[in-house]
Amino acid sequence: MNRVDVKVKKLHPDAVIPKYSHVFDSGFDLVSVEDVIVEPGQTVKVPTGLAFAIPPGYELQIRPRSGISSKTKLRVSNAPGTVDAGYRGEVAVLVDNIYPDTGWNDVLVNTLDGKQVKAGGIHWEGTYLIRKGDRIAQGVIAPVYQARFEEEDELDETGRGAGGFGSSGVRAEVSG
Repeated sequence: MNRVDVKVKKLHPDAVIPKYSHVFDSGFDLVSVEDVIVEPGQTVKVPTGLAFAIPPGYELQIRPRSGISSKTKLRVSNAPGTVDAGYRGEVAVLVDNIYPDTGWNDVLVNTLDGKQVKAGGIHWEGTYLIRKGDRIAQGVIAPVYQARFEEEDELDETGRGAGGFGSSGVRAEVSG
């Protein structure tokens, strides 16, 4: 198993220093340090209260947690998000609520564990409450390669050429 040392600074007293849940996990949990309401159609920054010193040659990728993506309408906006080695500010997770705008739902909001709770005030149906202490995303430390760009008048030909955006089709070949 490859390891790299990453320094972490708590910017908030309730911040949770990352750890891996299982021996062979590639991702570690990022935890919210405050309650955040996310209305349908809204994008919010969820603070983690942490700053990282990522070593040169690496990045911190912010990725969704599969349980949240499969059980809620919350999505990590720019997945994977990138925290560059030179950044020393607080890491926040950008979260979108893709629930369709269907109308008011009085005072109840959804939580990440599938419950509905009162959050004060009136909220749209499909509103989520990310609670302080919720594991909202995962981080992965990944190597970075920087390219050396060379301008050319012509590029070599390939079988694919300029075909993109679905040019290879949708259906896979299936036997039987």
